[in-house]
Amino acid sequence: MSDQPQLGRRQALKFLAGAPLLPLGAMSTASLLSACGGSSNTAVTPQVPVAVNFTSAEFTAMPAPSLANAAAMATTSVGSSLSVNFSDNSSQAFKLAYQPFFTTGDMVSNGNGGTILAGGYVDINNKPIIDKTVAGKERQFFSDSPDGTSLLSVANPTVAGIKGKAVFAVVQFEYTTWAQDEKTDMYGKLPSPIAVLTLDQDQTTGKLSLVKYHNVDTSKVNGLWITCGASLSPWGTHLSSEEYEPDAYTISSNTQFKAYSTNLFGDENKANPYHYGHLPEVTVNPDGTGTIKKHYCMGRISHELIQVMPDNRTALMGDDATNGGIFIFVADKEKDLSSGSLYVAKIGSGFSIDPAAAGASLTWIKLGSATSAEIENMANTIKPADIMEVATTDPKDASFTKIFYSGKPQWIKIKPGMEKAAAFLETHRYASYVGGSMALTKLEGTTVNAKDKIAYSALQNMQASMVRGNAGWNEAYGVTLEKVVTAGAVLAHTLTGGQKDTSGGAINSEWVPTQTKVLLIGEDYLDASGKLAPDTLGNTANPDKVANPDNLKFSEKLRTLFIGEDSSQHVNNFLWAYNVDTKKLSRLASMPAGAESTGLSVVDDLNGWTYITSNFQHAGDWLSPLHSNVQSTLDPLVRANYKNRFAAAVGYLTADATSLKLVKA
Repeated sequence: MSDQPQLGRRQALKFLAGAPLLPLGAMSTASLLSACGGSSNTAVTPQVPVAVNFTSAEFTAMPAPSLANAAAMATTSVGSSLSVNFSDNSSQAFKLAYQPFFTTGDMVSNGNGGTILAGGYVDINNKPIIDKTVAGKERQFFSDSPDGTSLLSVANPTVAGIKGKAVFAVVQFEYTTWAQDEKTDMYGKLPSPIAVLTLDQDQTTGKLSLVKYHNVDTSKVNGLWITCGASLSPWGTHLSSEEYEPDAYTISSNTQFKAYSTNLFGDENKANPYHYGHLPEVTVNPDGTGTIKKHYCMGRISHELIQVMPDNRTALMGDDATNGGIFIFVADKEKDLSSGSLYVAKIGSGFSIDPAAAGASLTWIKLGSATSAEIENMANTIKPADIMEVATTDPKDASFTKIFYSGKPQWIKIKPGMEKAAAFLETHRYASYVGGSMALTKLEGTTVNAKDKIAYSALQNMQASMVRGNAGWNEAYGVTLEKVVTAGAVLAHTLTGGQKDTSGGAINSEWVPTQTKVLLIGEDYLDASGKLAPDTLGNTANPDKVANPDNLKFSEKLRTLFIGEDSSQHVNNFLWAYNVDTKKLSRLASMPAGAESTGLSVVDDLNGWTYITSNFQHAGDWLSPLHSNVQSTLDPLVRANYKNRFAAAVGYLTADATSLKLVKA
């Protein structure tokens, strides 16, 4: 390591003293001689300032935890480190750690002298929803499944009690797994809360401390349905999601949706399925509150996580469905998702699970153009039968068209003049109807590498509608695998401009995916017959490779793709870092056993600091046989750590303070 004083390295403390973050500009070393060890009593020859720049960073992986350290398997465990390199050929390493803001079920400050239940559920009137499944222990439901998180700043914040600078986080809660009796399945039966956190950012260490917790009022958007992944828009708003849009044609028999409607409205028949499956957007106010709206014009699909491109107009969307597709939305105006055009991809030949393959071309079918207001009006007034007829067996009628939907064939006939309603309210069915490649399974997180003009999408698994002979498989969709790849993959999409849709219309974007290929692929553990076979711990996929990728985020400054797992194949789910230049994959963190890695976000520069947020869901959700070798040992530890398995952590990666030095010895 160089003996020259390094302002760049001092600035690197801003990268990890309170969160992983990097100093990203050139700094003069001459101006810091006394601060970095120069003596004020010693004559110093005038120097030409020397700029010492951050040049690169590399993560060093942690091993997967084992039963030899059961405590590490039962919590968020971080054993990785980060090496920061500078232009003078010096470097400094930092050991990473995890810092939660809270665990759900905690009573936290509401900023007005009172407290509020973190992750607590409320109805349409913002009144607590009570869990009554254990007599005498009635309490408000709270989530064990925090998910999408955005970290941001707002001009001229007014929240009291801030000693450093105010930073805000928007956190959404996807669901809660079970009621207090640990028998009643609560998935999708409660309206998803969404909260704004006001955080005090210490300007010396970068540490973030919770000052205020605010529940966003979602009543004006009819509540939220299963909010999953999220992203930060380029203009500083939180782009949420409503996953698994409820099927309007089977809603009368959907007991899950009826329970949702009862808990939200007090009436099992009041919730309208066409109000859900959209893209909510949250704006944070200077006082630490938030407002929300839903964009009805971006397609009613299984929204998982979208990525708005640097043009502030083009959005690539995840679609967490079986027989899902690749969708983009191109807004009419920058920083305004309330009107625009919706497209679905048609995948050409060449789709392969081999990362060395060239990949497949993508062309785009325009589904329609609309404003959010006009589609919301349709949602309020149109019934499913007004849009199309749907048959689940062949009606032997040439006026019907065969499609593939949710893993099975269907036959539909669109009513005259209802194409726009079909495109935006029955998007999956309509996209299949017009020839979109509705072949994919659980297309989850999306993100963008702007410098290289490459977008990334996570396929949690590659099965069902992607595999030859499956009930949902259609050769015309352009995706045919000869075997299931349960461990999934990460796709890379080349982005270009000057594209036209299949009807010859210009696509008004320079960020259109035109080719897709596999970047990373998981490795299933298989026996001689081709069935999943666990290792001695229980993993059915290689723990040293990504399995069932879900959350994705890309850091431009670190040149790193971050990947969070939603894996039913790893005993512990992991958070990974993949350097797109060196191709090095590093395990950064391990979630509690039974939990998935969620809430991933990366902010390269927030008041000079770079943060990686990370949450987890449903710790101790034991999946047999995956956890059969560890459950008896880990269950009591997880229960002790996370409120008898009802709680989960919301937090961020930081540095172990004991590893930091302000100056070199």
